[in-house]
Amino acid sequence: MTGPLSSIPSVDRVLRAPAATSLIEAHGRGLLTDAVREAIDRLRDAMEAGTGDIGESAILQSAAAILERWTAPSLGPVFNLTGTVLHTNLGRAPLPPEAIAAMARVGGQATNLEYDLATGRRGDRDRHIEGLLCRLTGAEAATVVNNNAAAVLLCLNTLALRREVIVSRGELIEIGGSFRLPDIMARAGARLREVGTTNRTHLEDFAAALKPATGLIMQVHTSNYRIQGFTASVPTTDLAALAHDNDLPLVVDLGSGTLVDLRRYGLPYEPTAPAALGAGADLVSFSGDKLLGGPQAGIIIGRADLVAKLKRNPMKRAMRVDKMTIAALFTVLGFYTDPTRLIERVPTLRLLARPLADIEDQARRLAPILGKRLGDAASVEVAACCSQAGSGSLPESEIPSAGLAIRPDGGKRRADAAVRRLAEAFRRLPVPVIGRIGNGTLLFDLRCLEDEAGFVTQLGKLFEDAAS
Repeated sequence: MTGPLSSIPSVDRVLRAPAATSLIEAHGRGLLTDAVREAIDRLRDAMEAGTGDIGESAILQSAAAILERWTAPSLGPVFNLTGTVLHTNLGRAPLPPEAIAAMARVGGQATNLEYDLATGRRGDRDRHIEGLLCRLTGAEAATVVNNNAAAVLLCLNTLALRREVIVSRGELIEIGGSFRLPDIMARAGARLREVGTTNRTHLEDFAAALKPATGLIMQVHTSNYRIQGFTASVPTTDLAALAHDNDLPLVVDLGSGTLVDLRRYGLPYEPTAPAALGAGADLVSFSGDKLLGGPQAGIIIGRADLVAKLKRNPMKRAMRVDKMTIAALFTVLGFYTDPTRLIERVPTLRLLARPLADIEDQARRLAPILGKRLGDAASVEVAACCSQAGSGSLPESEIPSAGLAIRPDGGKRRADAAVRRLAEAFRRLPVPVIGRIGNGTLLFDLRCLEDEAGFVTQLGKLFEDAAS
């Protein structure tokens, strides 16, 4: 073969170049080989278009850029300025530093995860957090799985396999990701028996549905919506009495879940796990990474005999949490032994209860800094806005907040396109900044901005990628 393409060096020749040594040491010969092949393929395309450098150093430089793209972690921190504190897409609850340290402490070495140091025999991983959960909630026993959806699935499969589960029609929830309670029941092997109407369900509706095939009664907290107006629902105490009179368990799915009355921190009321147990529920499930402020987990508390059944279910092993989750959860739960200090210790609660005046002051400090960086590209104004808890928590509650409203100059059509470009530029920053777009405006709700210095420092890199 003759011509320009024939002068491209072989892969082996490129790999033997002195400049390849450091790349091999950093990434390994195999991965570098793949990157060099891709770089050469790109070079062929460029040469056919009349451009391209056939030098070995140029090929290795291209291969290095390819390797950087391949090996860069896709999961990383972002600034959550959406106004949704528990944003599912952005990882929900931020963990306290003490929980992160606990994860690091057990993550790098062997631990007594399922080893009883007293007897020298195999132990139960739940024991590391079961006692604390029982003290905090008054439960007889507790177990933990990888999320609350798994907790619901495990309860249904264990207690109602091939049997009916009675649920109010108004509680047949769907949450993000098309998680629907009827679908989970079917997968668990239980049969749904819905009673009442969407807006009104009475105790006699549950009583009329009882039959020998009934496995349990279930109450689901509608944590991501509310039905208002002409409504009726059955209190947990009444459902518990009906269930127990018929030798059935009452399972309560709290969804988001919390251990304390949030009203003490100026937040709306949300049913608590201890209150559900106190009202007669036999099992209560809730999430670890929502209002609790911990790692992703599904927590189940309640009667010891029922929890023991859950633990014997083979599905429990498929749903179990790892040592780092247990370490983080134990740390966060420990903070709840002193509710007077929760706000300062649990980031989720601190952000939800953050005073509006503090956020407004921050917005006034940042508006001129960001405005100077954007120059003539857009105007920046302090704007009143509303935050929300998110992830199905406190669904009706809008929390007054403040932020930065960024509005590009130009007509509406041009402004909409400019806003999208601005949002993209902020997402390209070393720590991407995620806001929300509406009405030709990019809005940064500052409720969750605690690292103000980090936010400001990287503004100098705004538009760098676009310029290059």
